[in-house]
Amino acid sequence: MVVSESFKIVESAYGKAGVKILHVSQNGAVHTIRELEVETSLTLNNHKDYERGDNSDIIATDTQKNTVYILAKQYGISSPEEFGLILANHFISKYPWVVKAKVTLSAHPWQRVTDTAGRPHNHAFVSTPLSVRVASVLLIRGQMPVVSAGIRNLRVLKTTQSAFVNFVSDEYRSLPDFKDRLFSTIVTADWTYGKINQELDFDLAFSTAHDSVLEVFAGPADKGIFSASVQNSQFLTQKMILEKIPQVEKISISMPNVHYFGFDLSKFPRIPGLEGKCSGDVYLPVDKPSGQITSTLARGMITSKL
Repeated sequence: MVVSESFKIVESAYGKAGVKILHVSQNGAVHTIRELEVETSLTLNNHKDYERGDNSDIIATDTQKNTVYILAKQYGISSPEEFGLILANHFISKYPWVVKAKVTLSAHPWQRVTDTAGRPHNHAFVSTPLSVRVASVLLIRGQMPVVSAGIRNLRVLKTTQSAFVNFVSDEYRSLPDFKDRLFSTIVTADWTYGKINQELDFDLAFSTAHDSVLEVFAGPADKGIFSASVQNSQFLTQKMILEKIPQVEKISISMPNVHYFGFDLSKFPRIPGLEGKCSGDVYLPVDKPSGQITSTLARGMITSKL
């Protein structure tokens, strides 16, 4: 008896990555720019292109690329999230055989140049790569869109007001307690909006989340704020964002340790004064290995303050 084995495609998608676009709008003498990198991904209701080489339902990736530029010209780019919604809705509404559209976007950070009088410039901008703003829109036919946003490469450091003590002490431990240490990390954050309503301003929400990360990390300029651990700072950041932005349903944050270890100057006993403060402290940056701290906080009993 010969047993024939069958196979089934359980998942497929295709699209265009690395679609870069700069959009310039004008309101009188004031120009506004948005620079994005866009990735589109479509899932069809059939697999005849894979299984039989029938391309009749394929919306070419080049067509998807062209769509990005055409819709930007027609509707503008008010925010990465809004433009992602425009693109996803277009693919679902125009092509009945598309069952899922995903649009991923990242925004290049531009700010207006400030002149010598402190005025924001009408049409001149400076690149300010403090962090990268990202967004994602997932639209499945017959369902509501899932809109997410996030932060990439937000690198922060503070030289005091951080500790790490009273952790497990066993035969494998070599790390001492640190009652005061240098704390640095590169923040990656992703949050999902549970509801999209007229009160939701995507730009304001991003700024609020971004500022919350810095507020919890740094605290007041003159006094700072104490961090008992990366884990605790992460939780307090997530909690603040959920409290300040009622439309956010959940937020995930990754905060790897970026280590700076004190350089061992005891190896140079013939040079006087190195054991004291001298000009300050000297640290050795070490990127690997590094601790990886991640968590997701979702709405439970937290009550929004807005």
